[in-house]
Amino acid sequence: MIIIGDIGNTDTKICIINSNYKIIKRILLPTKKINNFLLAKKLNFIVKRNISIKKSLFCSVVPNQFLLIKSFLQKKFKIKCIELKKLNLEKIMKIKVNRHQIGSDRLANSIAVISKNKNFIILDFGTATTFDVVINNVYNGGVIAPGVDLSLNTLIKKASLIPSMNLKKTKKVIGRNTINAVRSGFFWGYAGLIDNIVDLIMKETKKKFKVIITGGFSKLFTNSLRSKVIIDKDITIKGLIRTIRLIDF
Repeated sequence: MIIIGDIGNTDTKICIINSNYKIIKRILLPTKKINNFLLAKKLNFIVKRNISIKKSLFCSVVPNQFLLIKSFLQKKFKIKCIELKKLNLEKIMKIKVNRHQIGSDRLANSIAVISKNKNFIILDFGTATTFDVVINNVYNGGVIAPGVDLSLNTLIKKASLIPSMNLKKTKKVIGRNTINAVRSGFFWGYAGLIDNIVDLIMKETKKKFKVIITGGFSKLFTNSLRSKVIIDKDITIKGLIRTIRLIDF
């Protein structure tokens, strides 16, 4: 068995995969609350079932939490625990930018979709809203915009008269109360941002793309964008699995 994980600013996903590279167990943890006690509790089933773990691979945008998890896994299971960017990813795809300045999750997403003679834009609704551009097996960089949740929560926190709310699609653009006006601004504002950035990427590269979306707000925006999009909520995990299949460590 192999342990793989995606450590994000908000949540951490840990998966156990078998020798056929199929996910047999999923664990979701709040990143900031991860400690040795929580890890021992959530991974105790491995010890109870006498499951043999060979190695582990993580992508992480929270270095301190990765080091904590790495230390725990190495002591508990006596295995290698590698962060994605420590591997020679050029064996899988060419990277045209400084890899040290790219989030590991974005690289994993790109690895998941690479296919010869095909082009992809991967839109990830996370703490930030990111766009990654993959052209014919080459990672070309991308765009980072403020995250939907982060922006909404900041507005609610900073503006005294705006109440707490969840984001929903509004049927009409013009809101007739504060909540609907804010929801309209965020929903149609982000839909416009997404459409515009996708259009600009296509104009700049003079290429057509498949657009894949992932992250918390994927379903909310799917049917309101000009581009045809495909939802893949497991794209980061798929990228890690693909890496394990293609690179030995």
